[in-house]
Amino acid sequence: MTVDKNTFLKSNLLEKYLIGQTNTQESLEVESYINTFPEVKKTYNSLQNKLELVAFANAEETTTHLLSNILETLDDKPVISIKERSKKPWFSYSIAASIAAFVFAGSSLHFYIQNQELLNENKVIVDELYDIRSDLNENNLKLDALVEQFSQLNNPETEKYVLKGNRRAKNLKTVVYINPKEKTSMIDVVTLPTLPENQEFQIWAELLDKQVNLGILSIRERRLQQISYTKDALGMSITIEEKGVKPNNKSTDSPVAEIELRLED
Repeated sequence: MTVDKNTFLKSNLLEKYLIGQTNTQESLEVESYINTFPEVKKTYNSLQNKLELVAFANAEETTTHLLSNILETLDDKPVISIKERSKKPWFSYSIAASIAAFVFAGSSLHFYIQNQELLNENKVIVDELYDIRSDLNENNLKLDALVEQFSQLNNPETEKYVLKGNRRAKNLKTVVYINPKEKTSMIDVVTLPTLPENQEFQIWAELLDKQVNLGILSIRERRLQQISYTKDALGMSITIEEKGVKPNNKSTDSPVAEIELRLED
């Protein structure tokens, strides 16, 4: 022992020993002072009890130079008498475990946030792929329809009929394609005159004893439109009807365009 007990107590070696920061030689020296001087042992027990309270309270991580501040704070508080522990203090492991728990919690939160970001990114990618797939399916359907239409147009059995408007609808022009073998009908609305808002153009199939309404005429981006095939039709006509009304028979007003058909079954 190189110094007296008072000098030893002021050297902070006892505090370093309590938190496990002494080397082998310093630990032997501290243990020798504890065993030799009752005053040193009493101080050691008091410090140990106070630091145990800190560990039990799950105090935040602290550095060695703040140890004196903690002890001063606890000086005026009652100290629970705790049975003397083994010479090697255990609370340093408790502090280390608390620090490890904080580190683990922080890491878990970091990985959780990263995982959520990845999930959100994956959802965006899946949505984009779904949209692309939907667009591809829609384009494929349009392409298939065009292929089918061109196949019908190029079929030698397909008949072409041009309906032009009379003086009441000078700008009206439509082309009808009918294939009696395949029983298909299509119409290409080239131009339509402008009508009042309460009127519309309708197309009819003329049979021997009746007329069959085939629908409303409209320009749809100059695309071919399917219309119902009518067996035994003798002609086709276009009339101006009241908008929103689909009569069983066309109006008594004369058609604005009509044509005879030369169909053979």
